[in-house]
Order: sequence, then structure tokens, then C-alpha cells
Amino acid sequence: MLRLDKYISNATDLSRVEVKRYIKYGDVTIDDEKAINGAQKVSGDETICIEGSAISFAENRYFMLNKPAGVVSATKDSNNSTALDLIFEHRSDELQIAGRLDIDTTGLLLITDDGQWNHRLTSPRSDCQKIYRVTLGIPITPDYAEKLANGVWLKGEKHPCLPATMEQIDDETVLLSIAEGKYHQVKRMFAALGNHVEALHRTQVGGIILDESLEPGDYRALTDAEVASIMAPTA
Repeated sequence: MLRLDKYISNATDLSRVEVKRYIKYGDVTIDDEKAINGAQKVSGDETICIEGSAISFAENRYFMLNKPAGVVSATKDSNNSTALDLIFEHRSDELQIAGRLDIDTTGLLLITDDGQWNHRLTSPRSDCQKIYRVTLGIPITPDYAEKLANGVWLKGEKHPCLPATMEQIDDETVLLSIAEGKYHQVKRMFAALGNHVEALHRTQVGGIILDESLEPGDYRALTDAEVASIMAPTA
């Protein structure tokens, strides 16, 4: 059950104050009966109208953003631009970031107002693979792939990383696939191998691939198939 004023605000572009004004003047009905006040509880199965026009509850929203460098994965930050500053949608205060990226890391960032979907995406149990394009400071040595596949030990951690897979692009660039999200994990993994990351760009999360048509800072809504790929059970 949800408060009537919150239900209408979520389903429209109206603020809570505007909704209360409509209710006050008798312009809101619930199953053809005038609403009493904004605190009334509704389930969403009722026919709710404003000035005779029926409304429906807003569906959850899902976006992919091509995050540029210098933008933090946070809802608010007093010193830096945030990812949500780049999302121009109604009720943007209800959006949350699903799987963060460091300030200097670029690429695929997922944003939603669906808490269950967010949890499914970020839960350690989800085994959701993330793929990064990693540019390294010094040339790759032949033992990298084996060491990553065996699980790299990170300083300060009690357990090694889960096995990771690496595809070498050139002497200093790889595609790395990991299923975890430890703090600064990719940078720390290559530091453990005696290297350092010069640039890090996320290209894929689960079945969702960064849309190449998106310029840095641009975003688009996810397709139904992309949304469903995160909720699908793992093998």
C-alpha cells in the first residue's frame, strides 16, 4: 500500500504540493469517489483519476550511462559532478546507481529506481560478470592470464580474488572479466602483478553491453531484454 499523494506524484510530473491541491479542490477520485486526503492508502488496483483522466503507476526505470572521467558515482557530491547530474529525468531523486565506478574510470554505468534489480545486479551471489578494457603502464608478461585465472591475492584481503579471464589486445591493453566488485579491484589486481593501470573503461555488465553510439556523458533507457538479462538466473 502507498500514500495517495506519493502514488500520484510517482505516476505523474506533479509535486506532492500540487497533488494535495488537486485533492483539496475535489479533482482526484478513487473508483469514482472523491479522495479525502493525500494520506489515504491505495494499492494501485483502483481507478485513480485527476479531473476525470485515469492515471497509472509509473513503471520502474532503467538507464545506461557512458560515464566520463571526472564524474563520481554518487547521488550528491559537494566537490565533483555526479553521474545523476547527467540524467535529466523526472523524479531523478529516486534514481540510484547500480554498481559504482571510480572517478577516473569511464564507461558503462547502470542507473535505476528498482531496488530489487539493483540488488540482483550488485549482490556477491549474482556472479554478474563485468568486462573492462584496461590500459597498463608497462608491457604485459606471459604469466598474467594464468595468475588472473588462479585468483590474485590483494593486499589486506583474507581471500584471493575469484578467477578472472583476460584477453590480450596488444602489449599494454587487455579485456578483463571479473565477477566481483572489491574496492579499486582492477587497479589492485594489476598492482599485485607488478603493473599499474593507466586507463580503465567498463564495456559490459552481465548481458548489458555499452552502446557504442553513446558519447561520454550520454545515456539511454535500457531495452526490455537488457533489463531482463540481469534478473535471469545464472546457470
